[in-house]
Amino acid sequence: MAHQPTPRPGAHLRGPHPHGPRLRALAAPPAPELRAHAPRAAGRPAPHRLVRLLALLPLLGVLALAGCAQRADDDSGGEAGAGFPVTIEPSGAPAVTLDERPERIVSLVPSVTETLYEVGAGEQVVAVDEMSTHPSKAPRTEMSGIDPDPQQLASHEPDLVIVGSDAEGKLASALKKTGVPTLVLPAPKTLRDAYAQFALVGKATGHAGEGRRLADETEQTITDLADSAPDKDLSYYHEVDPTYYTITSATFLGEVYELFGLRNIADQGDPNAMGGYPQLSAEKIVEANPDLVFLADTKCCGQNADTVAKRPGWDTMTAVEKDRVHPLDDDIASRWSPRLVEFVRVVADAVAEA
Repeated sequence: MAHQPTPRPGAHLRGPHPHGPRLRALAAPPAPELRAHAPRAAGRPAPHRLVRLLALLPLLGVLALAGCAQRADDDSGGEAGAGFPVTIEPSGAPAVTLDERPERIVSLVPSVTETLYEVGAGEQVVAVDEMSTHPSKAPRTEMSGIDPDPQQLASHEPDLVIVGSDAEGKLASALKKTGVPTLVLPAPKTLRDAYAQFALVGKATGHAGEGRRLADETEQTITDLADSAPDKDLSYYHEVDPTYYTITSATFLGEVYELFGLRNIADQGDPNAMGGYPQLSAEKIVEANPDLVFLADTKCCGQNADTVAKRPGWDTMTAVEKDRVHPLDDDIASRWSPRLVEFVRVVADAVAEA
């Protein structure tokens, strides 16, 4: 199949600073006291109490500045390199310890490339694989993310290499000889895994705060879109390519569709069959008569509502008759990057319009 579609929720970062209430408690009493004694100050020595309070003001100022500085550090996400060494423990892959913040990152995973730029680590990226098409400013090369060449990687003098898989740890072993750590970030199986990976990428690159915020904001946006959608009984067909490869509800993208209560015509009693990516026949799709059709083969294969309508028998389907064939961006529909929100918006709009 041409694409490998990929796969919920996190903790919120914003809240009162741990030192905030304490500083307010210390700083609050002087103002009333100064006001209360102000009239007595004219022509007479200041009371001992006022003198003590005035003596404390410099200390309070230092504490307040310290609190502000601490908040700034917390919000920065550690861009200055604080927090290292760190141990990164991705789901389904070996843990990796990074002694210092990486400054020369090579990403061979398109979804991770996008996430690196979203968390603010773009300036640390020195090379990406041939399929990392977004953002356009990413230093794209001819390197393969499927079969990476250790010598090609070494030519970029990386201090961190990120891959989607590493069979038997061969790449990690080869790079370890040169002192370069390899971080394996497999495709998430669920939305929760995807959010966790956003946070992990931030932590690994010295942008922990940004990573957590990205995870929280992405989750909240997707949750809001799903919660605000109308409750409708609709079925759908998601096309991966024109040979009718599709997804089931057991996949990462299938979970997104389930958020909107949509029924997948490819489940056929066993969503896990064929690893969640079965190939259907044209006749089976026409017979299932989906209410909605989503095309994830618009860029690769030129598919759209018109080409679908010209397929034998497809013009009788509800989705075609009612103009419910929705084109998707192939890349967005096959990645688990922060742009996942754009895909969810298309689904939300399709449900609202049906």
